[in-house]
Amino acid sequence: MRLIIVFGLVALTAAVSASGIAYWLNREAVLTRTQEAALGDFKQEMQNRAAALPLRPTEEELRRTSELMAAGGGGYSVVLLGERDAGKPIVGASDPDRFTLSDVPASLRAAVDEEQELTAGNRHSYHVFWLRTTLRGTPYLVGGTRIIGGGPTGYMLKSLEPERQDLNSLGWSLGVATLLALLGSALLAQVAATTVLKPVHRLGEAARRLGEGKLDTRLRVSGTDELAELARTFNSAAESLQKKVADMSAREESSRRFVADMSHELRTPMTALTAVTEVLEEEQDSLDPMVAPAVSLVISETRRLNTLVDNLMEVTRFDAGTARLVLDDVDVADQVTACIDARAWLDAVELDAERGIVARLDPRRLDVILANLIGNALKHGGSPVRVSVRTVDDDLIVRVRDHGPGIPEDVLPHVFDRFYKASASRPRSEGSGLGLSIAMESALIHGGDITAANSPDGDGAVFTLRLPRDGSEVAARDGGAGEGGPARGGGDGRGGRGNDGPGDEGQHSGERDTRA
Repeated sequence: MRLIIVFGLVALTAAVSASGIAYWLNREAVLTRTQEAALGDFKQEMQNRAAALPLRPTEEELRRTSELMAAGGGGYSVVLLGERDAGKPIVGASDPDRFTLSDVPASLRAAVDEEQELTAGNRHSYHVFWLRTTLRGTPYLVGGTRIIGGGPTGYMLKSLEPERQDLNSLGWSLGVATLLALLGSALLAQVAATTVLKPVHRLGEAARRLGEGKLDTRLRVSGTDELAELARTFNSAAESLQKKVADMSAREESSRRFVADMSHELRTPMTALTAVTEVLEEEQDSLDPMVAPAVSLVISETRRLNTLVDNLMEVTRFDAGTARLVLDDVDVADQVTACIDARAWLDAVELDAERGIVARLDPRRLDVILANLIGNALKHGGSPVRVSVRTVDDDLIVRVRDHGPGIPEDVLPHVFDRFYKASASRPRSEGSGLGLSIAMESALIHGGDITAANSPDGDGAVFTLRLPRDGSEVAARDGGAGEGGPARGGGDGRGGRGNDGPGDEGQHSGERDTRA
């Protein structure tokens, strides 16, 4: 379509320009020829007939002479203006109903009556003057002159209606020619589109299919021109891309399988280590003071390793595409309160949520998201941490704000990256470095997302969780409900810390204040 428009505009511009120039040249030629013929004949009649009149002609003599001049074959009407006595003009017209002295423009009469100064280049005191005018909707040529040495002044009126009709016919012809040129250019553009743009269109379609993952897409090559060479280059690039993607997919699948196998293989020794650490923790108070720090370190690192294994297993589910939603109707305020209470954060978190906001979500994954966001804010931000729950249209919006130093601008794009460390000098942190990435994956599987930003007033950071209030459509599209299981950890990687998470560390038992 763009090619047709361009061709059409070029053809239209060329045709209109050529037609306009041709029309203007023909118009000037036709009018000049008619004008020169009429004025020449009128000048000759003035010399032959009007100059023969007496100095003081009668009105009858003027009328008869004007009729003779008009009947000479020039096709014009004549008005002769003379003087009976000094200052007493008389008029004789060949056709008073068609042409009278009042039809002569005043500017023309003034030019005709003005006596010219005689010079070397001007040997006559009076000349023939003319102009084109329109009377009663018809174009006319009006001319006039006077007899040198005394005598009547003559004016002629010739209709230019035949010339206008001829020029109108010429204009219609040029308009038809312009239209034909426009149609021809459209056909030419269509031919160009067929021979040039269709191969390009096929190339674009092939590139689109390649971008959709159909790596076996190839173009049929014919000919030896530039388009054929382009098709060969495309096929070569597609073949190379297919091979590289296959190699990368194989390596990625091998890596995922390795991580999954490693995580599962670690479950058995981790179960044994956990049982041993529980026994050691119970006997920790009775241990030798020299041994107690080592035992405490073993207990802490075992818990950290257990959290890392759980997180790795969760990550492998996301990477393998086996993670599924187990939906239930959740009172969001109760869910947030339960998350805070289970991790003994009631004293450090302020909750702003109305009761009765119900959403159909996966409660376990929502707990994972909240635990990571709130734990991250408590660990790397500053108290108090404020959690607000709102609904906007069909979305659930949960904001977690802390009052810490905020997130450095160069760190913001990476807070949800796996194992991201904001400072090379602090490569090790207490968390697994997977918490926020797991929180993001859990939000994405619901059809939502999480955004991180600094507070506009410069006091702390704000994490915003957006989830659809009804995840049924997403769950149905992804294959319905699936596995469950715990997932712990969280963090954001701010201020030299990694993408760390609180895990289940810091849980306490006993009665606590239930306010939040």
